[in-house]
Amino acid sequence: MNQPMPTITQHLFDVVVVGAGGAGLRAALGLSESSAKVAVLSKVLPTRSHTVSAQGGINAALGNGEEDSWHWHMYDTVKGSDYLGDQDAIEYMCRAAPRLVLELEHLGVPFSRNEDGTVYQRPFGGQSKKLGEGGQAARTCAAADRTGHAVLHTLYQQNLRVGTTFFNEFQALELIRDDEGTVLGVLAWDIVNGGYHLFQGKATVIATGGAGRLFRTSTNAHINTGDGMALALNAGLQLEDMEFFQFHPTGIAGVGILISEAVRGEGGYLVNGEGERFMSRYAPHVLDLASRDVVARAIATEVAQGRGIGGGDRVHLKVDHLDPEVIKSRLPGIRELSIKFAGVDPIKAPIPVYPSAHYTMGGIPTNRFGEVVEGDMSGEKVVPGFYAIGECACVSVHGANRLGGNSLLDIVVFGRACANKVLEQLAGQRYHKPLPEGAGEAGVAKIEALLARVGREGPSTAELRTKMQTIMDRYCGVFRTDAVLAQGEQALAALAQEVAASAPGFAGRPFNTALTEHIELLGMMELARAVAASARARTESRGAHFRQDYPERDDAHFQKHTLARLDGGGIAIDYKPVRTQPLTVETFAPKPRVY
Repeated sequence: MNQPMPTITQHLFDVVVVGAGGAGLRAALGLSESSAKVAVLSKVLPTRSHTVSAQGGINAALGNGEEDSWHWHMYDTVKGSDYLGDQDAIEYMCRAAPRLVLELEHLGVPFSRNEDGTVYQRPFGGQSKKLGEGGQAARTCAAADRTGHAVLHTLYQQNLRVGTTFFNEFQALELIRDDEGTVLGVLAWDIVNGGYHLFQGKATVIATGGAGRLFRTSTNAHINTGDGMALALNAGLQLEDMEFFQFHPTGIAGVGILISEAVRGEGGYLVNGEGERFMSRYAPHVLDLASRDVVARAIATEVAQGRGIGGGDRVHLKVDHLDPEVIKSRLPGIRELSIKFAGVDPIKAPIPVYPSAHYTMGGIPTNRFGEVVEGDMSGEKVVPGFYAIGECACVSVHGANRLGGNSLLDIVVFGRACANKVLEQLAGQRYHKPLPEGAGEAGVAKIEALLARVGREGPSTAELRTKMQTIMDRYCGVFRTDAVLAQGEQALAALAQEVAASAPGFAGRPFNTALTEHIELLGMMELARAVAASARARTESRGAHFRQDYPERDDAHFQKHTLARLDGGGIAIDYKPVRTQPLTVETFAPKPRVY
């Protein structure tokens, strides 16, 4: 006997924002301030979003301590991207940065201060003056080492002020599209009470953050499972540049938790098991303040060649030579993390570190207004009603390697740009488009089928997730080859069959965290396969993607973006051009990256 279709509760808003990190909250703030009716769905309470973990700061050429320029910031970002970043979007971001940081200050972000009262700025990796000819820049605006925490809480408070409606602890399940491809909203699961909700909007904004939990050793929170990217992939859309996954050089060894680049910006440095400052071998000019991909490979190389601490898989990050007051005032968070998770007080002893999966530079393809696009080498078109911002999106300002301090900037610049573009759409669209017949029923049927399988024998969700993360660590890590990636693809394909036949461990509906974790795993499996397929297809080394069998960058064949989409039981790969023409200045042409 067929069971009746469960009830779907309907909601109608002008705009549906999925994700309450910095990007989603900045977009929602701009929309609600303009009297749009905005719903923000979040898997967690907004102040627990992963933006809270951003430590070091936000880049802007304010020039508070010394001369600086947005053009120099742009040069560093294009070079840092290993010439894969879209230069129109990078110029847009770097030009907007000073205004957006001052806006954050006026909204209430408690930035650290110089003696003259201006915002404190510290040096970060990959920063320079005078287009690489003027030495190290100090461009990262900081609130001690808790900048993301300060930005997230401020944006949340401002959204409460302007009346944004929050739906906390809701898991998005499916994008709703009509026959013309327009995105009309999302189907979601109420984690607290159980049950289905359909949020209809004239515009839908995905801002769900990165997918760092594809890897076992990660700086990311457990909530960073790439849900929004999986929603797009399952709706038949492409993901861009998924092979570029940044490994942060200084995760706490064996744990993965982030030790901010701000530590090296304040004077910390790396040593190997022989007590040697080894970065002179890899970046003779800027040493420990080279870009993250360079420093991560340097650490991995030292360990692989037997120069880890005690011959093991770690090096030391020394800060015990600094004035203790500097650590207490500017790096209190990393001191606390070191004591709790590494068992060392950095005032007295060095911190054991090793590269840890950190940032998803690929994601849902967008233009610089946050509009989601589909395309190939012949051109691209906008997906109506659909927007993506923040780490789940690929705009692409980070290209093949993100510079520290540019992620918080990305979320506020493109969160604001997206809000402005959505407001343009709303001005020309008074009414909602009708939902297609049976909207949301496919998503409901998928979850009901999962719940109906509970009780079958087989590996648990946690066992399957650990297996996937171990495969990603082993076969899609800092160093890659065709043979290793091929083994990874095969292992993931076999695991995908196991996951497809598996079920959550519990059939209840209220607070069924077993169900939400299983939904996350289903999405992560597809993302993992997109990462492996994209990496194997790019037979060159660029930024974070280092192929030992193709160690050189190949601009003639691969200065282009990878596009991955689901195709039957596999992943189909396509490409589109890099936008090398900036808005107002000359193109920065590719040249060797030397730090």
